Amino acid sequence: MPRIQRSACAAMTTFALTAAGLFLGTGSAHALTCSQAYLPLPDPSCQPGVYNSDVTQSTIDTTICVSGWTATVRPSSSYTTALKKVQIVQYGYTDTSTSSYEEDHFIPLELGGDPTSAQNLWPEPYAGSKTAGNKDTVETKLKKAVCAGTITLSQARTHIKSDWTTALADLGLS
Repeated sequence: MPRIQRSACAAMTTFALTAAGLFLGTGSAHALTCSQAYLPLPDPSCQPGVYNSDVTQSTIDTTICVSGWTATVRPSSSYTTALKKVQIVQYGYTDTSTSSYEEDHFIPLELGGDPTSAQNLWPEPYAGSKTAGNKDTVETKLKKAVCAGTITLSQARTHIKSDWTTALADLGLS
């Protein structure tokens, strides 16, 4: 391989590892570690949740409360699948099948979560009693309450971030 191609290949590999959340040190690649101890929530040191700056209380009528709006900001499946593969390793899941997880937005798009930040996306297991499917129902109910003016966007975000499994009950929406 010509020297220029090798240099370009090495640069691309370094970039890919960095983008995937890996770093190089002492001759080998090391994955950052996320804990499963917080399940059914993500590890807050890995996914603290990030907001989309375009979504505020004053913009909900032109963003999250517009039918189909989330489709305009949802990242491609090629992006989320690549990220999911890296994060499955970071979480140390023994089941490494991508079909066992939803690459979930911790702060959901429906509540103005950042669409592409790795600090807002994580591989949420489908297995267990409190799963990605259960969280989807909570997200929808919270969005409807925000759009109806029953609760504020800030209240919905705070409660889903704190513990989505109790958010509806804590807000009197269950």
